[in-house]
Amino acid sequence: MDPAAPSPSLPDSGVSAVIPAYNYAHYLERAVRSALAQQHRPLDIIIVDDGSTDDTPDIARRLAAEFPCIRYVRQENAGLSAARNTGIREARHPFLAFLDADDEWLPAMLSTAMAAFQTLPPLTALVACDSFRVDSGGAAIGEKRTTKRGDRFFTAADILMKTRFMPSCVVARRSCFDASGLFDTGLRSSEDRDMWLRIAALRPVFYIDRPLVRIRKHGSNMSRHADRMRENMRRVRRKALRDHTVSQTGPGFWLRVLAVDHFQAGWMYWDEGRSGRAILHAAASLLLWPLPLDHRDLHEPPFFRLRAAARFLAPFRKREAPGSST
Repeated sequence: MDPAAPSPSLPDSGVSAVIPAYNYAHYLERAVRSALAQQHRPLDIIIVDDGSTDDTPDIARRLAAEFPCIRYVRQENAGLSAARNTGIREARHPFLAFLDADDEWLPAMLSTAMAAFQTLPPLTALVACDSFRVDSGGAAIGEKRTTKRGDRFFTAADILMKTRFMPSCVVARRSCFDASGLFDTGLRSSEDRDMWLRIAALRPVFYIDRPLVRIRKHGSNMSRHADRMRENMRRVRRKALRDHTVSQTGPGFWLRVLAVDHFQAGWMYWDEGRSGRAILHAAASLLLWPLPLDHRDLHEPPFFRLRAAARFLAPFRKREAPGSST
């Protein structure tokens, strides 16, 4: 199928796919081909090379020569936010979709989002979907069982409480960036959460409870840098408080936000093998808000914070068990 052929179902709803890439030559072609395989047309693909030093430029140029709908833009290394902003400026269509170079879309991702836009209120700025994780080779990673959230609108308060979707899951109206501004280049992680917060503060954000994106987990993921992630989460939270991005201002709301942030930080440190820090953050979460949090709203299993604390403590209990070697 010609990637530039018009869509018979949504002929006036073109999408520009922005693919930022920095030293992801190993994954880039799979990401681009998942965009080319989309059922929705027309499609404009912009690969933004953020100063890669690997084979990313060669792969991007080859794909751009093979497919007329692909454009390759190279810039000096300036970070993920700057690369996405370059893609937004280069976009030709009224809708924007973001695909990280190590992720992949299922073929129905864009068509599902665009069909939702047709039925939602005209002011809806953004449609996002669910995702599932794969390993570096593309094999699915077992997910924890949680309750389904269902299709729904998310508010800025919802997104501040917890990141609700990944960047590769988002299709947004290009016009919403005129009102909300572009990605904050001062943030080296959590820049997506900050962006969706600012958009949701002004216009509706809709979520489709259907996994249509493969999120690749590997050693180079930004989420593996717990200290940096933790600092940027704090900066996003303080920025939202300073700018009155959310309407909730009571202490109970902000204590719950802090409790969820500490819970998430605990898992980030656990994934890095830093068990002591993981336990400290789990304890901080429970101390800040000892009452139950709504696990269904947060898409977590029941008693999720207690489960995490027990998981973090398990290695220490084994070392201290009677008869264990010292």
